[in-house]
Parts: sequence; C-alpha cells; structure tokens
Amino acid sequence: MWADDPRAPGIRQPQARPKGMLKMMTFFQGLPGQQPPPGALDFPGSPQKLLSSSEAESEASMSETSSEDLVPALEAEAGPERDEEDAAKKKKKTKGLANMFSIFTKGRKKKGQPSSTAPEGKLESGPGPGSPMPTVEELKADLERGRLEAAGPLLRLERELQVAAAGGESEEELVRRQSKVEALYALLRDQVLGPLRRPLEAAPERLRQALAVLAEQEREDRRAVAAGPGPSALAATRPRGWLQLWRRGVAQEAEERLGRPPAAGAEGRSDAERIFLHMGRTMKEDLEAVVERLKPLFPAEFGVVAAYAQSYHEHFAAQLTAMAQFELCERDTYMLLVWVLNLYPNDIINSPKLAGELQGIELGSLLSPKQIRLLEVTFLSNELASVKELMTRALEVESQRWAQDGAPQRLDGHCHSELAIDIIQILSQGLAKAESITLDLGRQIKHMLLVELAAFLRSYQRAFDEFLERCKQLRNYRANIMANINNCLSFRTSMEQKWQTSLDLLGPLSELRSHGFDILLQNLFGDLKPLFKGFTQTRWAASAQTLEEIISVVGRSLPEFSGLHDCFREELMELVHLHLVKEYIVRLSKRRLVLKTVEQQQQLAERVLDNADRIQRFCTENGSPATWLHQALPTLAEIIRLQDPSAIKIEVATYATWYPDFSKGHLSTILAIKGNLSNSEVKSIRGILDVNMGTREPFKPLFSLIKVG
Repeated sequence: MWADDPRAPGIRQPQARPKGMLKMMTFFQGLPGQQPPPGALDFPGSPQKLLSSSEAESEASMSETSSEDLVPALEAEAGPERDEEDAAKKKKKTKGLANMFSIFTKGRKKKGQPSSTAPEGKLESGPGPGSPMPTVEELKADLERGRLEAAGPLLRLERELQVAAAGGESEEELVRRQSKVEALYALLRDQVLGPLRRPLEAAPERLRQALAVLAEQEREDRRAVAAGPGPSALAATRPRGWLQLWRRGVAQEAEERLGRPPAAGAEGRSDAERIFLHMGRTMKEDLEAVVERLKPLFPAEFGVVAAYAQSYHEHFAAQLTAMAQFELCERDTYMLLVWVLNLYPNDIINSPKLAGELQGIELGSLLSPKQIRLLEVTFLSNELASVKELMTRALEVESQRWAQDGAPQRLDGHCHSELAIDIIQILSQGLAKAESITLDLGRQIKHMLLVELAAFLRSYQRAFDEFLERCKQLRNYRANIMANINNCLSFRTSMEQKWQTSLDLLGPLSELRSHGFDILLQNLFGDLKPLFKGFTQTRWAASAQTLEEIISVVGRSLPEFSGLHDCFREELMELVHLHLVKEYIVRLSKRRLVLKTVEQQQQLAERVLDNADRIQRFCTENGSPATWLHQALPTLAEIIRLQDPSAIKIEVATYATWYPDFSKGHLSTILAIKGNLSNSEVKSIRGILDVNMGTREPFKPLFSLIKVG
C-alpha cells in the first residue's frame, strides 16, 4: 500500500486480479474526459453558492472524507444498463474501495496543525526534479484546505503514472494509482472552478491562482490531444475540459442573474417591460464589471469578455424568442421591437464602455430576421388601427360639439378648435413610436399614416358639409365655421414643415375652406346684388355713388371675420375683391349700354377707371392680396376708350395673356358698347383671340365665372 512508501511507485504487485479492481478498470476505461465527476461543484446543474475563504478553511477541518466523496460516483457513470451481476457485487465493491482509499486518512494533520505547503497566495509549480514528492495524503490535505499549490505536484504525479504505464507496470496497480490521481483532481477541480463561479466575489490573488491552474490544465489538455491516446492500461482522462466547464458555469451564472425577479416599483410598466428592463440593466452592469475588473486578471486566451457576453446574449435571446411565440398585446409587441432593434444594440452593445470590447464579438440579433419582420408587420398593423380609431373618435367628439351649438374657444381673438392639433398629435405619436424602433420603420409607417390622414380628411369634409347643411339656425354656426377654416392652417403648416410632403392630400381641406367661405359670404353677396343693379344705362353717370354704397355695405360686414386667422382673412378679402370686380364686369357687359360717340366712350372709360381705382384701394387696404385683379377693369376701360382697331387688338391680346379665360363672347359684349365700330372691324378684333399669345401660369378664374349671352 501507499502507506509503506510515500512516493507510491514501490507498491507490491499482486499475483491475482481482485474482482473489485476489475470493476474499477471498467469504470475508468469508460470515463468521459469532458464530463465533470458528480459530487464536485456541478456547473451544468443547479447553482451552488461560492465558498468564501473562511468557508473553505471550515471545509478543510471537516471529519475524514470517505472514498465515495473523493472519487466520481460509479453508479452515476455506469448508466441504467448495469447488469444483475454488478448489482450483486455492489456491496463488496464499495467495501473494497473504502479500504483502498482509507490511506487518505492516515497521516492526516489534525485541525490547526500547520501545513507543509506554501502559504496561500503564492502558487508554486511543485517540487523540482530532485525534490521529494508530497504524499497523496499531503496533497489531499492541501487541496481540502484550498491550497492550489498542490496542482503542480499533482500534475507531476499524473505524468509519473503515464511513465509507469509505459514501463509495463501491472494493470491492477495502474488502476489503483489512477483512481487516487483522479480523486485528487476532483478536489482540485472544485477548488479551481469554485472561485471562478462568482469571480467578482473572490479575492483577486485567489482568482489569479485559480486561473493559473486552469491555464496549466488547458495546456496539458492540448499536449495530451497532440500526443494522442496514452497507454491502453490507463483510462482516458484527458482532455479534462475544465475551460469548457468554466464557460458552462458562466452560462449558468448568466441565466441565474438574468432570471431573477425584477425589483418592484416600476409602476406603469407591464410585467414584460419590467422583466426586460431588469435583464437589460443587469447585462449592461455585469458586462461593464467584467471589462473593468475581470479582464485584467484573466488570460487573454480565455476570452472572458466574450464568454460572458455570449452567455448573457444567448439567455436574453432565448427569453425574447420564447416570448415572441405568443400572441402579444400591442404594448408588448412594441416593447419587443424596441429592445431588439434599438435599446439592446445601441444602449448595451454599443454603449461607451462596451462598444470597443464587444466590437469583434459577433453576438448577432436577439431574434431571427423572420421573427423581427413578423413583429414589424404586427406593429404596423396595430399602430395604424390605433391611429385610425383615435382620429375617428376625435372627429366624432368635435362633430357632436358643433351639433350641440358649442361655442369654439378664442385663441388670440381667433376662433379655435383642438381637432387639428389632436389629429396631428395622433399622427406624430405614431410616427415617433416607429422611429423609436428604427428610422427605416419610421419611413415605412410615414407613408401609411399619410394615407390614413387623407382618408380622415375626406371624412372631416363630409362631416363639415353635413354641419353646414343642417345647423344653419344655431347661434354659434358662423363661429364654428371660422374655427374649422382655421384648422386648415395647422394641417398645412404641419404637412409642410414636419412631414415635408406634398400638399395634394390636403385637397379635402381646400373644399372645406371653400364651402366655409361661401357660407360666410353668402349673406353679404346677397345684400350687394340689388346695389350692383344700380349700374344701368341711365345711371352710369352716378356710378361713383352706387359704388360707395356697395363699399359701405362691405366695410360694415368685415369686422365679423376677425375670428379668422390673418391668412384666411386675406383669402376671404380676395374673394370679396373678386366678387366686386366680377359683378362690375357683369353690369358693364349688359348689351343695353351702347355709346356711339367717341366722347361718350371716353367719359365711360374715365368712370370705369375711377371705380376700378376705388375698388382696388378699398380691397388692398383691407388685406386683399389679389394683385392679379388690378388690370381687369383698367384694361377694359382702355379698350372702350381706344378708337384705332389696331390699338384695340394690342390691348385685347395683352388682356388675354393676363386672363386666359377671356373669350370672344366676353370681348363681344365689351365691343358692343362701342357703337361706332363696323361689323368687319369687330370681327377683325375678335380674331386676335384665335392667336395663341401665351398665358401667365398659373392663373385664377375670372371670366369663366361670368356668363355671356
């Protein structure tokens, strides 16, 4: 036995092979090199608390350890296929193992007895070639006390065993010696991987020792792989794969850390939001700690940052993938996309402290492209449905207020409605949500939102037209019309500035505004109609007086329109300006007025010029921007004044470029005033309109509003 010789090579060789020894050979020959022995810190299994240094000392002073605690459990490796003979011999085998390993209890130092090993904190490679090898009992005692200096002598013992196997030592003796080596390695593995289970809680020096042993074992694994299979008498124990065990422990730690329940207090968040917020914050903080505190201690070839990053990423991805399998509510669908496409890549992976460290680690996306696309389609569908519902509800509330004769608010003296602001806010929030995921998703939804806006505006126009038709008797009828006209400004400004899109989709608003102006001006134009009839054949001499009456009526009605924004007041004043010019031309075009003398024609031309100037000054002073109407009456006056047909042709040609809707019929009514023109001269002048003189584009209708004949 090894008690007779501490170096172990002098063991007496038995002549017969005991049955217990044969059973151990069967076990060690089938021992998987990559599987950790049961009974040690089981990294792939349930998590175990990392022993502190005081706890390690306490463990070292425990009662004597049985052989079943030191070697891998035979039953765990034999599998369910154990035959009946194995079961019958179990009791005998266990007894034999206990007797064999009883050597570990001999020579054991009592509690408190000083160790012969080096002080903790200094990892030695073991005795030199000429130094005495520690006994197995001494190595076991050192390892139980957490003395990682025993790793060097243990490795030397393993190599001597390989030499002995190559030298032809008996198979039974080799099995017995290897079982002792493996039992010691089981202890060493626990002491090495223990501090690495929670490295941030381990003392830096202790962590360095464990890493040194792990690096040495990894090199030995590579050497064994390069050397090929060892003697057949020994069970294959290399590669031991402790580095892989460490990485599996990192994965287990990541799962444990990310799987903890989130802290309470995040009010207003769904369960999924709180869970992923907890995982994101934990991952970021933990990886920053790995970069700052562990990376300087770990060998570069271990890739400690990559190991932790990949483990955290895989668990995070698994959680999201599992969640994506369910039918999610709108909020959780949005949250998933935000995490996958924005928060995770930008706020965690590319955060200032981690971006440089994770740049070369291809973590990939938390979800597959197919899953992401399905979530995006669901998000877009949900968001558009929500936007449509909110806009419809806003219009219903506004329409009810009109019908109930609710007075609009006054903002800076103008009639005000919140409808446009509500609609723009609804659209903007939908766009902002998509852009908070990715800008590309924002571009996709922007077009869809504009389509929904166009549909809403058509509904808005229909609702407004119905109000105009049914609610004429309400006290706040005209004020609400002005409030809705003012809404058009908010829509137009938002489309031009923020959405930067074509204003073509605002066509329904143009119709709404036009109908609103028609109603607002309907009474005024009705009051002006009998006054314009004063421009008759017998009263053209008194046309100035008639025009003053008209202007006076218009002037008294204008203050009511102060509820419109300035731009719409100007637009309304342009309509008034157009109406005055149009009605004046209508009265001038009546065929009842025929002037045969040059003097009469010149007098009428002067009156038309004076009236044109009065109309222009009044309208301009009240905000009309219709400069395009300035030539309408003065040029007609010039045609009436001129006598030379050629000069008249020039004026007519010029006039047609300003007002392309000026037709031969309109020209004929003006030429009819000049009673001294022959039919041939009239025909010649009319012919000038057959020549395409070009037009000033775009132009607004004037003569197309005037019926002739």
